[in-house]
Amino acid sequence: MKHGRIYLNGSIVAVTQAEDGRVRLPSGQLLDEAACHWLAPVQVGTVFALGLNYADHARELAFKAPEVPLVFLKGPNTITGHRARTLRPQDATYMHYECELAVVIGKTCRNVAKEDALAHVAGYSVANDYAIRDYLENFYRPNLRVKNRDGCTPLGPWMVDAADVPNPQALELTTRINGQTTQRGTTADMIFDVASLIAYLSSFMTLSPGDVILTGTPEGLADVKAGDTVETEIEGIGCLVNTIASDATLLNIA
Repeated sequence: MKHGRIYLNGSIVAVTQAEDGRVRLPSGQLLDEAACHWLAPVQVGTVFALGLNYADHARELAFKAPEVPLVFLKGPNTITGHRARTLRPQDATYMHYECELAVVIGKTCRNVAKEDALAHVAGYSVANDYAIRDYLENFYRPNLRVKNRDGCTPLGPWMVDAADVPNPQALELTTRINGQTTQRGTTADMIFDVASLIAYLSSFMTLSPGDVILTGTPEGLADVKAGDTVETEIEGIGCLVNTIASDATLLNIA
């Protein structure tokens, strides 16, 4: 099942996807997806983000693939929903998307063995973890201005139950800018797969329900400009739509 959250009549409402692709309210009423005010599909806890977790992406950036997971943290301010706007700084010369499989933890876990790790997953979603390349000082330690900007990480629209994703390492990822395909890859090419990441993180800290692991992006990055519509899609999970706006026009955004 696909679960989501929208803001409706002053309240946060849990919704599911109907068979025809529309949004089903708890009452059974159906709404068009485009008419909804989308939130991230879960209330996120700690957000872990992976860098250089696809060998082709590491080569694209002329970096050696990491020998252990390259992980950094993101604040809750970074997360926004489906069909939201993300700001491009006025001084940016290169801002790119990152289509990523998002793993939502469903059970508290500590020191989980790799073979047991997937049993602790609630479900999967789509993330688009934008980066402003101008601000990047070191791919191994991206600074706050690169990865912790307000609304820089759309998540959603749905979380798909883990039981409905039998193999998270066999999913196609695609990104389109204004309808043109610019990135295509597969989760089979992850250097550290989902189970390995859960085992690694839980070896030194407790993972809790609502924690989210962003598992990295394959090669095929491209610059995005104000006015662009960006679609990041993962096979069987969903298509996350986001638009780029210039921060010059949204200086008073809350």
